[in-house]
Amino acid sequence: MFKTIGILAHVDAGKTTFSEQLLYHTEAIRNRGRVDHKDAFLDSHDIEKNRGITVFADQAVFKHNGTEYTLIDTPGHVDFSPEMERAIRVMDAAILVVSAADGVEGHTETVWDLLRKHRVPTYIFINKTDREGADREAVLDEIRKSLSENVVLLDDGLTPDVIEWMAERDETLLENYLEEGFDEEVWIQVMRRMTGSGQIFPAGSGSALKDIGVLGFFEYLDRLSGGTLPDAEGPFAARVYKIRHDDGGQRVTFLKMTGGRLSVRDEIRIAGESQKVTQIRKYSGYKYTVQDMAGPGELVAVMGLSGIEAGDPLGAEKGRTAFSLTPSLSAAVHFEESIHPKDMLAHFMLLDAEDPSLSVTWDEHAREIRVHVMGLIQLDVLKEIVSGRFGQMITFGEPTILYKETVRTAVTGFGHFEPLRHYAEVHLDITPSERGAGITFKSNCHPNELAIGYQNLVGQVLTEKPHRGLLTGSPLTDLQIALSTGRAHNEHTSGGDFREASLRALRQGLEKADNVLLEPVYDVKIKVATGLMGRVLNDIQKAHGQFGEPETEGDAIRISARVPVSTFMGYPAEFSSFTSGKGSISLRPGGYEECHNPEEVTERIGYDKDADPDYSSSSIFCAKGKGYSVPWHEAEAAMHLL
Repeated sequence: MFKTIGILAHVDAGKTTFSEQLLYHTEAIRNRGRVDHKDAFLDSHDIEKNRGITVFADQAVFKHNGTEYTLIDTPGHVDFSPEMERAIRVMDAAILVVSAADGVEGHTETVWDLLRKHRVPTYIFINKTDREGADREAVLDEIRKSLSENVVLLDDGLTPDVIEWMAERDETLLENYLEEGFDEEVWIQVMRRMTGSGQIFPAGSGSALKDIGVLGFFEYLDRLSGGTLPDAEGPFAARVYKIRHDDGGQRVTFLKMTGGRLSVRDEIRIAGESQKVTQIRKYSGYKYTVQDMAGPGELVAVMGLSGIEAGDPLGAEKGRTAFSLTPSLSAAVHFEESIHPKDMLAHFMLLDAEDPSLSVTWDEHAREIRVHVMGLIQLDVLKEIVSGRFGQMITFGEPTILYKETVRTAVTGFGHFEPLRHYAEVHLDITPSERGAGITFKSNCHPNELAIGYQNLVGQVLTEKPHRGLLTGSPLTDLQIALSTGRAHNEHTSGGDFREASLRALRQGLEKADNVLLEPVYDVKIKVATGLMGRVLNDIQKAHGQFGEPETEGDAIRISARVPVSTFMGYPAEFSSFTSGKGSISLRPGGYEECHNPEEVTERIGYDKDADPDYSSSSIFCAKGKGYSVPWHEAEAAMHLL
């Protein structure tokens, strides 16, 4: 059997130390490393050793009770959370480490929400119970309050309290108990099922640093977690987990096998083309072994593939993974004039392949490379990566906020493209959707009106990349776009005609719409002395944030708020100063909300919707053998299908 398990936590909760103990006990490593000693097995990169944090999602392979495990150690710092989310999608189970000294923190809740979104069975380890002042029961209560009330502590095994707790959640289990008495294997089977379905969350506690409770906790995970049996029947299916480049610069594609077999020299269809697998590797740390074949459940790295990224399905696997965590900042890359921009752009495109959230672009107007990032620490790490891998020194410009745009009410957009010997017409119903939904497309057009191939092309054009809004040129989001009708010409239509007509229809609809500017916000949690509550609430209001009812906790107050990133990004430093480091604050990406100062932002960015070379809201018609332009406000009346 094969199982992939992940270790996740808020930074400094001790997950890498937990991983070291687990690998040592399963004889995957001979010596236990430590983060502070810079010799942890899974923090092998120089950047990780020097900073004492996990930056990259690395993996280790070990065997236990006849099962081959792949353990993925994920970053705990919010700046590298997209790397963590990409790893979650291929996990069979997850261990969430919570510090008994710090409790549930902002990023802990982010991780929890992602695990629930991707339906990953989750086990909780309460770490650092040996710390002075640590209160396991208080933290357990906080976990049940903040994450889930269905957390069951198994430190002492299946005690009468645990048996009663389980029986309350499964009537058949209670009946079995009353009729036949307690049978541990029956209860384990029920717990396995309920854990797998997300109905309960087994927990343990101890100290990873002092090797207390780690092995006993893992024994329960081994008994309760599901995996994949090595049955290679059926078609090949896999999902891309990450992209890396090895020391020789070769592209390495990491896959989670979900069905069938994959052998060296097999060909995989990618974007309509066949690509041959030239090597299959299994990594453990920075080392790897080569194998001829991989089967279901295995996590392997293959050579020879290109044109794909993390989250993509391969073979019979369906559906591209949609990731929740996206950067809210953009920064320009600055480098020496002696370096050709194309050379530096090539370096960053390699990094973009490894981390798609960077969204590396070349801004032709400003003649600069821009990247998207989660925070300032990520910029510092990128400097070190570029220096270490490519031998180039870079800096970054002042980060700017990444805005987005949507519409407030539904509109219909019309686009027509008919220069001489070309023809396409598209009508789109554009409707606002809920926050965070992105852009979705469907066709309500009958095949008798427009061939299915052309309908699919319209959908591809509208969803293959972000499109700019009218207010600031920021990416459009949270829209449902439906193709209501369209028309092609038997002789004169080509695929490019529908690209033109679709984009013109989208733009024409936006011209008529009530456009809305969105800005990124933080979900903020603050714990501060009661005497400082007024100061903090006033700061939140000045930052155009909103807060809920403060909660009293002893002589402290807990405050939850949602605040724009643009006004609150630097607040943690100010908070630390006036609280003398005695308060706690966590900023968690909270998605997008309506911008608090749209007019100011629009004026500052200065986007000219009529001068964008990639978009036009006018339509092109043809008369007397010559094409002519019709402005957006007259285009609807000129459409052929009305």
